[in-house]
Amino acid sequence: MDLTTWLAFFAASWAISLSPGAGALAAMNSGLQHGFRRGYWTTVGLVAGIWSQLLVVGVGLGALIAASATAFMVVKWGGVAYLVWLGLQQWRAPALPLAAAREAAAAMPRRQMVLRGWMVNAVNPKGTVFLLAVVPQFLHLSEPMAPQYLVIGLTLGFTDLVVMAGYTALAARVLGSLHSAAHVRVLNRVFGSLFIAAGALLSVFKRAA
Repeated sequence: MDLTTWLAFFAASWAISLSPGAGALAAMNSGLQHGFRRGYWTTVGLVAGIWSQLLVVGVGLGALIAASATAFMVVKWGGVAYLVWLGLQQWRAPALPLAAAREAAAAMPRRQMVLRGWMVNAVNPKGTVFLLAVVPQFLHLSEPMAPQYLVIGLTLGFTDLVVMAGYTALAARVLGSLHSAAHVRVLNRVFGSLFIAAGALLSVFKRAA
């Protein structure tokens, strides 16, 4: 990938990472529940999810998912179910004062946080369709594909690590300043409702004709 093409993709990748969605919501929720240091492990999972999507697109399975009604529906409704499940879990979370809630949340293994982040991005056909539409614009088909996909994956990973750090820190420091149980209950229900809303939006997403 030549420098001019990479710079164009680098600029596009910031827009991709900054656009609000389930990934940003997951990062903020993790920052609120776990604080920045532990919560950032969710971002590791989010980036792994992006790389999984890119791998799917790179080996041609993305086109299959986009073209096959059955495959698309299986992936889509799996993503819907997962987001709604996250929302219900958050809605029903106990309204502990934030310090106590984070102490309880510390029992969650980091690998589980990574898996949660991975699931948010990996089981999302919108991401597949989006990458199918965007990535080919930056590929030189006459050149080897693997190095180009590697550069694209590393670039997307870098911008997402930076942007999601911001979302995680925002929740951990700004929202985290609300300490009362009543505030925590409201935040739990707001985040729970947003996850459910993200699932509802995904449920009406349709593959291109």
